[in-house]
Amino acid sequence: MTSVHDSGFAALDSAEFPAFAPGTVWLVGAGPGAPGLMTLLGYHALGAAEVVVYDALVNDEILKWARKDAEIEFAGKRGGKPSSKQQDISLRLVELAKQNRRVLRLKGGDPFMFGRGGEECQALARAGIPFRIVPGITSGVGGLAYAGIPTTHRETNHSVLFLTGHDASGNVPTGVDWKKVAHAAPVIVMFMAVRNLPRIAETLIGHGRDRDEPVAVVSNASLPNQSIHTTTLEKARTSPDITGLPTPALVVVGRVVEMAGELDWYAGILRENSLG
Repeated sequence: MTSVHDSGFAALDSAEFPAFAPGTVWLVGAGPGAPGLMTLLGYHALGAAEVVVYDALVNDEILKWARKDAEIEFAGKRGGKPSSKQQDISLRLVELAKQNRRVLRLKGGDPFMFGRGGEECQALARAGIPFRIVPGITSGVGGLAYAGIPTTHRETNHSVLFLTGHDASGNVPTGVDWKKVAHAAPVIVMFMAVRNLPRIAETLIGHGRDRDEPVAVVSNASLPNQSIHTTTLEKARTSPDITGLPTPALVVVGRVVEMAGELDWYAGILRENSLG
C-alpha cells in the first residue's frame, strides 16, 4: 500500500534533478503569474540557488520557495517605469557566476518569449559562463487559457502570430511589417501593447484588417484579480479609456476571443486559491 508520504511532492524527494553547479546560471521561466504554474525544474532551481535575480513580473509568492539563505536581487523592467538596464543585468549575472555561485535568473513567462533571455545567454556564452534554460509557460498561451481563450481552435484558426506592442523606446515597433502582420494569421497575440493599442488598431485597420474583429485585453492573467475587457478593433482605435486598462496585460485579436464567454472557467471559488 502506498502511504500518503509517498505521494504528492514527497514522491520527488528521491528524484534525480540535474545538478545546479557552482559558477553556473539557470534562466528559469516563472510562468504567467500563478505560482502553481512554475515547472518542477524551476522549483528545484529555487531550492538550490544561492542568488536569485528576478524580474518585475515574477509573483512574490514564488520567491518564498527560495532557499532561506539565498540572496534575492530585483532586476525588473517595466514599460514607462524606472527599470534596470539590460546590459547591467547581463553583466551582473556574469559577475555573480564568476564568484562561483549558483545563480538563478528568474523571469516572468518564458525566458525566450520577449523576455530578453537570448541576450542574457549571449552575454553568458561570451564570458564562458555555463548556463541552462528552463522554459516557462508563456502568458501568450497559459495566460489566455485562464481567460478561456484558446490560442488555436480548429473552427477559427490554424495559425497564430505573437508580437511585441512596443519597441525599446516604448513606441509602436517600427521594425514590424504591419501590412503583412494585418493578414499573416487569423489570431494575433500582442505582449506589452496596451499603451499603443489605439495606434496599432488603427494601423491594422488601415492595412485591411476587419474593423469589427473581436479584441480582448487580458489583465493580470492567471491571478485572482484577472480581468478581461472585450471590444473590437474599431472601438480599440477610438476608445480613450483603452490605454488605462490594468497591466501587465495581453491583447488578443481574432475570433477566438468570442469563446471567452463560453469557456470562462477561472471564476468564483477557483480564484480563492493563490497558487492558481
